[in-house]
Amino acid sequence: MSGWLRRRTYLRTNDRKPHYDVVIIGGGGHGLATAYYLAARFGITNVAVLERSYIGSGGTGRNTTILRANYKTPSTIRFFKASFDMYAGLAGELDYNMLRSERGLFWLAHSELQMQNQIERALQNQTFGVNTVYLSPDEIQRICPQLDMSGGGSRPIMGAAYHPPGSTIRHDAVAWAYASQAQRRGVHIHQGVSVIGVRVEHGRCVGVDTTAGHIGAGAVVSAVGGYVTLVADMVGLELPIITHPLQAFVTESYRPALDPIVASADLHIYVSQSARGEFLIGAEIDPYTSYSTRSTYPFLSSAAARSLELFPFLAKLKILRQWTGVCDMTPDYSPLMGVTPVESFYLSSGWGTWGFKAIPASGIAMAELVATGKVPPLIEAFALDRFERDRAVSERASAGTH
Repeated sequence: MSGWLRRRTYLRTNDRKPHYDVVIIGGGGHGLATAYYLAARFGITNVAVLERSYIGSGGTGRNTTILRANYKTPSTIRFFKASFDMYAGLAGELDYNMLRSERGLFWLAHSELQMQNQIERALQNQTFGVNTVYLSPDEIQRICPQLDMSGGGSRPIMGAAYHPPGSTIRHDAVAWAYASQAQRRGVHIHQGVSVIGVRVEHGRCVGVDTTAGHIGAGAVVSAVGGYVTLVADMVGLELPIITHPLQAFVTESYRPALDPIVASADLHIYVSQSARGEFLIGAEIDPYTSYSTRSTYPFLSSAAARSLELFPFLAKLKILRQWTGVCDMTPDYSPLMGVTPVESFYLSSGWGTWGFKAIPASGIAMAELVATGKVPPLIEAFALDRFERDRAVSERASAGTH
């Protein structure tokens, strides 16, 4: 091959080993990031990532690509700020263009209660070094003139918490970047391999049974999203998680008309415009529990109607497509990260609707835990036993679509 042309292989097939130092269940962003940091930061390269479909096919590929750090509790603000800051330099570290774009993010208030909530959000964020400010209606209109400040005549916009560094990024690029760099360091990624059992001997996890045979492991990490309770059942763990569908849709392309991301806690809606001109619209989780990824018309009708209260001009656009993911929701809307009662079986789950934002910080924290046996301070608050200790980390207020 000539010197000026270098062929780059992003993902290749590896023969399955009978034993790995670490087996990671789930080939989404969290699993791939954990594998990468195990290899890159801690020198643990005898690692396998097992994905029942293709990498990024779960929540990583079904989210709405928004990055933010404007949470409400001290533990979650610190954690998501760390993840947000890591995202800023991720393209350089992983040598992959992820099309990250700072857009600014509004959290609108249409009531006195939400005004107070958004003022508190801004002040709490500032305390922990997160750039969020509270804006008046006039200030909102200057930044985002496309908004109907009357809220469709029934929900006038009274103010907003504004998070200037709020961003978007390509979700598939994140998955592929972590995967390719993990493989370059010796990690094996096995797609199309389902875990059908987890072996526990004398209280310790020793491997997994898969559709391709048994694989022994020194440690097993469950980085599964909405289906995590099915994996937990294999080791006899009952998790405080229920699974809800979450839907979104995009319109046909339109001229560039909306730079910021706009969310409304009262309308339970968020709207952004992609680089291709499509308007991306999401809403609250479906009110029923299900593993189904089937899209529904009631969601589409309701979410479209609510989006028109903020942006009436969207009424002229046709809907291009819609899709559904599944969310692993904990009682306090915060993740489950760390050790479990089963030795050498680790958990990174309970991400609900914001797991994509957490990928870098969760990956490096879980890698540190597995490599050192010590829980990093950044994730101590998210331990599985926090509910028994009455130490819930209530983050429902940060989920504007719940």
